[in-house]
Amino acid sequence: MAATQVNPTRMELSRQKKKLVTATKGHKLLKDKRDELMRQFLELVRENMELRLKVEAGIQAANKNFVVAKASMSEEMLHTALMAPKQGVYLEVDKKNVMSVDIPVLSYKTRTADENDIYSYGFAFTSSDLDDAVKSLADILPDMLKLSETEKACQLMAAEIEKTRRRVNALEHVIIPRAQANIKYITMKLDENERATQIRLMKVKDMMLEEAHHYKEKQKIAEDE
Repeated sequence: MAATQVNPTRMELSRQKKKLVTATKGHKLLKDKRDELMRQFLELVRENMELRLKVEAGIQAANKNFVVAKASMSEEMLHTALMAPKQGVYLEVDKKNVMSVDIPVLSYKTRTADENDIYSYGFAFTSSDLDDAVKSLADILPDMLKLSETEKACQLMAAEIEKTRRRVNALEHVIIPRAQANIKYITMKLDENERATQIRLMKVKDMMLEEAHHYKEKQKIAEDE
């Protein structure tokens, strides 16, 4: 149906051929992009799973230590110990481009360089389990940031893969077949027009020969008279 909507001219045939070449090249490039995105996406998924298991284990260990610390300390003392933190964390967000996808890159800086500033309390009246809980959370922070980074990257790359897949399918199943059908239709029409022109020329030639033959016969008859 699409082929009958084009003008069967040589200019249109040239345009359709150029369109087919461009679509074929674009199809190959998009397929290569989709395959590379899939490869990197699978690597990110594996990394994400490993980080998730590590972060969940760290959070679980910190929760256990908090439960033990809460059992050995009064609730008021625990709240007082954690009320005024000494250390501060500043999150920085950047991005990197991977196969035309802007993936976030998260990093952080602490207010001070002293590692002991994660403890906002004195050690005289607190439990060592509280120290372990705070240390576990501090240690798991880089992995938590990395986990959020990879999860967001997976979401963005999955969306880009789906968009690229739709474009590949559109080129493969719609645009390229339509261009091929248009080229076939125009070529067939041009061949038909060329054959019709040759037939008309042959008929004109036969008519001219027949007319010349009749003219010669009339001349001969006139000379004989």
